[in-house]
Amino acid sequence: MIKKLLFVIIAIFAFNIQAQEGTTSPYSFYGIGSLKFKGTVENRSMGGLSIYTDSIHINLRNPASYAGLDLASFGGDNRPVKFTVGGSNNSLKLITDDAEEKTASTTFDYLALGIPIGKFGLGFGLMPYTSVGYKLESYNGDDITNRYRGEGGLNKAFLTLAYQVTKELSIGIDANYDFGNIQNSSIAFLYDSDGNPLQFQSREENRSDLSGLNYNFGLSYKKMITPKLELITGITYAPEFNLSSINQRSFSTIQIFFNGFEDVQETIDTTLSDDERETDLTIPSRLSFGAGLGQPKKWFLGAEYTSQNTSEFYNDFLGSAGSVYEDGSTFSFGGFIIPNYKSLTSYWKRIVYRAGVKFENTGLNINSETINEFGISFGVGLPVGRVFSNTNFGLEIGKRGTTNNNLIKENFINVQLSLSLNDRWFEKRKFD
Repeated sequence: MIKKLLFVIIAIFAFNIQAQEGTTSPYSFYGIGSLKFKGTVENRSMGGLSIYTDSIHINLRNPASYAGLDLASFGGDNRPVKFTVGGSNNSLKLITDDAEEKTASTTFDYLALGIPIGKFGLGFGLMPYTSVGYKLESYNGDDITNRYRGEGGLNKAFLTLAYQVTKELSIGIDANYDFGNIQNSSIAFLYDSDGNPLQFQSREENRSDLSGLNYNFGLSYKKMITPKLELITGITYAPEFNLSSINQRSFSTIQIFFNGFEDVQETIDTTLSDDERETDLTIPSRLSFGAGLGQPKKWFLGAEYTSQNTSEFYNDFLGSAGSVYEDGSTFSFGGFIIPNYKSLTSYWKRIVYRAGVKFENTGLNINSETINEFGISFGVGLPVGRVFSNTNFGLEIGKRGTTNNNLIKENFINVQLSLSLNDRWFEKRKFD
């Protein structure tokens, strides 16, 4: 049953990957696009917490989570091999002072595998890092003055190694390779003396191919402070790094028809200087730490704070007028409850019920307005199979931005789905 369900979900994700728009947010116009949430549906359903770890779920936000103790409930056997895959649908309502518009996108979010090796844990996978997808227009009265379009984004391939130092303490490191491209175009519309748009307009097109290597360090500490109460803490740190950007620029003469179709008449590639053709993007450092209390296999409640030196972000080629970067931060609070994980009479008592809330300063400041985000999340983990595998559903409702100073406010609803599968690859021999 699990194999059939896995095949169906992977097929659905593969279909969506072929033509997915990772975002439809106008805020992806800035920098390298909108940052994708680096975590599982389980993390996201608890407000984005990364501090909770266990032996049957992959925690993509803290590399230390891949290490851990063998399973006492299986006679001291190795931890199971963990596999997870997830995707989401994002519905947006874009609101200005005088208009509203709805958009939606469906995306692949992550694919990862975790393998236990004694006190070590090994993991690898793939996920989106940023997404660009927007179409913006500005007007002077009824006349269009500018049109901006963008698409693309970055992906992240990662390799994780973790080690359990003591019974309570684990450490880990992610090695990440980020790669992808960002494409954008702009048209500044010209009119004749009678106020009629010219038959032919000029379109500027830019493309940046990006790549770079970076690291993320994690620490997880868990200790029983009473016979039933467990303290769980976690810290992650990602140092500042650079992305290499190979840039191209061209100009096209286009004819625009009434339906908005842009017919290219002629294109000229621009020869960029060495300083423009190859640039570096400075991606700022990020630090998160948090703690929580819970009863193993019953409930957990925690809080986490993340700070990012977003003010250090810099790139000449992708600079955007009217925007600056300031240091960003996120506060998350959430947890879960399991009525009775080993109930034989009630399936509903074995379900994991999750909830959380987050408050985020994205670090982006436009027209002297800080772009903040608020979200409330809920989720359930539905047990399937015999080795603690589960299907996870998540729902996040929130808002981003403001309508002040001619900006756009986004009201969003995110629906997430994932599989978290466990299998026994390495079993201790019972008899020789």
